[in-house]
Amino acid sequence: MRRLPLLSALAALLTLLLAPARLAADLVWTPQDGWKVEGGALAQFAGEEGRNGLDAMNKARAAEEAHSNRAALKLYNSVYKKYPNSVFAAEALFRAGRIYQQNQEYYKAFTTFQQMVARYPNSEKFTQVIGEQYRIAADLFAGKRARLWGWLPGFKNRERALEYFETIVATAPYSDYAPLSLMNAARGYKDVGETEAAVDALDRMINTYPRSVLTPDAYLKIAETHSSLVDGPAYDQASTKQAITYYEDYMILFPGDAGMVQAETGLAKMKTVLAQSKLTIADYYYKYRKNYQAAKVFYNEAITVYPDSDVAKVAREKLVDVNAKLDGQAAAAAGQPAPKAPEPKKKKRLWLF
Repeated sequence: MRRLPLLSALAALLTLLLAPARLAADLVWTPQDGWKVEGGALAQFAGEEGRNGLDAMNKARAAEEAHSNRAALKLYNSVYKKYPNSVFAAEALFRAGRIYQQNQEYYKAFTTFQQMVARYPNSEKFTQVIGEQYRIAADLFAGKRARLWGWLPGFKNRERALEYFETIVATAPYSDYAPLSLMNAARGYKDVGETEAAVDALDRMINTYPRSVLTPDAYLKIAETHSSLVDGPAYDQASTKQAITYYEDYMILFPGDAGMVQAETGLAKMKTVLAQSKLTIADYYYKYRKNYQAAKVFYNEAITVYPDSDVAKVAREKLVDVNAKLDGQAAAAAGQPAPKAPEPKKKKRLWLF
């Protein structure tokens, strides 16, 4: 019979642990009452540590309201360090991050926010903090200067902004801010000349967030980025082919998108370059190697790439001469006289009487 109280206590604890109700407590602040621990089944177990943390939090908030930011930061940081497992720790980091952000100490603000989301990913402020991190990265990307020691303007640092965008994607890949961060990172990489990194960011955007409203723009941007790498018909055409692929994918997947005219123009340009490349190779085999069969293959490829282009028209004209050369070679091999090349059509003359 003496075991009944113990069994009852164990049963109550088990029920508490298995209950679907939320165990975490919320912090609520009012100017009249300060911070209060509300909700959550564990709020009643704050204990002495909780009382000490609550006292420090109230002092920190009072300093913050009095615009004594340095004193508030010192207190909030002490709460996190002394009571990292308390209900106050996440809020202390959040408040400290906001103060750093308001002071334009962007580097400290982002790092403090990152500590919060890494250590307390279940915080109800998780999405809000990711949003603040995105705003910090966007401000730095736009050219704002972070202050050092709270007063000294630093240098512009867009590279740091790119790091922050990538951190947001890694920390919160399923948030609304991840696609935005990838698009901004791609633009930033392109601006600083890191084209491969820009392509990688856009590729991740397309593959990871195919249903995002930003995905059509990502297809267009990656096509344009590959297009920017094209040096002309005399060089390697890998980037040209990639650009054509993404332009065509964009036009198939998003037929009603606003960038359709832009895509059609870009696709025509890339097809012209690729067709011209085939024509250049065909001319080389024809003029310098006398390999008429190879020349015929590449003239035909030039036509296939862009049938309605001026390049295709030139290729068709040259194929007439190539076919005549091939017929001559075949006749010579068979011991027959070479067939006469077709005479060019005479222009009609208009006689006036």
